[in-house]
Amino acid sequence: MVISLVGLPGGGKSTVGRQLAKRIGARFLDSDAVLEERIGMPIRSYFEQFGETSFRDLEQRVIDELTQYADGPLIMATGGGAVLRPVNREHLRDRTTVIYLRSSPDELFRRLRHDTQRPLLQVADPLAKLRELYDQRHPLYEEVAHYTVDTGRPTVATLVNMIIMQLEVEGKLPPSPMADRPASA
Repeated sequence: MVISLVGLPGGGKSTVGRQLAKRIGARFLDSDAVLEERIGMPIRSYFEQFGETSFRDLEQRVIDELTQYADGPLIMATGGGAVLRPVNREHLRDRTTVIYLRSSPDELFRRLRHDTQRPLLQVADPLAKLRELYDQRHPLYEEVAHYTVDTGRPTVATLVNMIIMQLEVEGKLPPSPMADRPASA
């Protein structure tokens, strides 16, 4: 079983993914971290040296590989632009359970205004860029998602609980042991 988290940069995919994996006893992998390990440099440096197209080619190979993961349960945080390529959307949708962590551009700007690591946000007007990314990618996230969770103001623990409850209701996860206990216990 592979559960993939998609959404805009800074939407909480890695943070929520780590906690979700811990809660359900799954392995956690961040596709961007896997990419950085393979290319031997930060994504930002790779973007600057080789361009976005080359990066997306490598990302496509990693997404193809990780969506076929078979060594037990896996929670995968994807890069924000992983959904740009149709083949990635197909692999995510057909091979994994996809959860879209939906965040507004304004909310993301509050979180990321001091970020210097995300290459696409190193521009004169990061809020305008986030709005542009949202307009471009939101329909793609919705196309690929099996479930959508609004990140808004909930804590990470609350988001993880919301995801687990949804997966349990849909039969993607067995009910947690706490759900089987009588209220008086």
